[in-house]
Amino acid sequence: MDQTLYFILLLIALCSVSECVQRQYHFINVRKNWTEAQRHCRESYTDLATVDNMNDMIELKKSVNDERDYYIWIGLKRTSVDKWQWSSGEPALYPNWGPGQPDGRDECAVMRNGELNDVSCSLSLTFICSSSNNMNTGHVFVNQTKNWRDAQSFCRQTHSDLVSVRNQNESQQVQKFINDSHISNDVWIGLFRDPWQWSDQSNSSFRDWASGEPNGGGENCTVIKPNALGQWYDGSCISQFPFVCHEDKLILIRENLTWPEAMRYCRQNYTDLVSVHSVQMQEEVMNVVKRASTEAVWLGLHNFCSMNMWIWLSGEIVCYQNWAPGNGTTPENCSLEKRKGAVQSGGDQRWISRPETHKLNFICSRS
Repeated sequence: MDQTLYFILLLIALCSVSECVQRQYHFINVRKNWTEAQRHCRESYTDLATVDNMNDMIELKKSVNDERDYYIWIGLKRTSVDKWQWSSGEPALYPNWGPGQPDGRDECAVMRNGELNDVSCSLSLTFICSSSNNMNTGHVFVNQTKNWRDAQSFCRQTHSDLVSVRNQNESQQVQKFINDSHISNDVWIGLFRDPWQWSDQSNSSFRDWASGEPNGGGENCTVIKPNALGQWYDGSCISQFPFVCHEDKLILIRENLTWPEAMRYCRQNYTDLVSVHSVQMQEEVMNVVKRASTEAVWLGLHNFCSMNMWIWLSGEIVCYQNWAPGNGTTPENCSLEKRKGAVQSGGDQRWISRPETHKLNFICSRS
């Protein structure tokens, strides 16, 4: 067999999705108020704990490893600013609002005649779940009426999450599903807004509130209760509780270096330039790059020009892909400068091809 063909087949055989945890949680069994806990975490780790999904909650609870009846601070705090976001974690970059919507009064969204409308989260409506993290694999109509939070919990427990409608294609898919299912009433989707923000400024819109929470009353910080399914409660920020910090596995370096210089820096100080093998890892990268000072940020992605292939520094072929249009899918000109991969720091944060001598910020991985 031709060696080039053998190499390609070998890489394809090794193509797999990495689901490694991108945060490490540390339980601090010292009682502090929320601000003191935040300061401790920022000095010793990265920040008070951020949680992106149920897998993160499982890892966080493992770090506590204690079933005593007390509260534990995490990094979610009420602010004065509401913003729309998807239950699955993404910011709302494509909300196809109906005329005059949102009108500023309500904080959950329904699909109505192919458009989005904001309504009270307390309404009892039917809803649509996403059957997996990949929106193309299907939707599930739940012919039960629930308020938005209960619908969200149901979808997470039995499917994946409330459905997201993140672009025109997904909007058309969901509307076709509604038409094919003969659904005539408003249905909950995964769009909501709230004033809660993570201490590390993460975009994560994951919430796991206990029933009836948050209930306000000047309680502007968030605790979990390990022996109560780990669900969340709002609490007074001046109360003193143990807390959980997190340590990021991804580190944004706000220095402008060429790709080879960035690779050398990461290998000397951490592990390597980051490799992005999955949607979950891309979401972690998106949370990091928004703080960049350059229009794009180097990844551990380089072009194997003689074979017209993109390879991660970790050795894997590019299986999961998130290229911007016109990038990464056509042969690079090998007679010109070597090409490397970067992620846009703004917009929809897609991957782009750039000459390796460009000077950009970059992301290092601890593992």
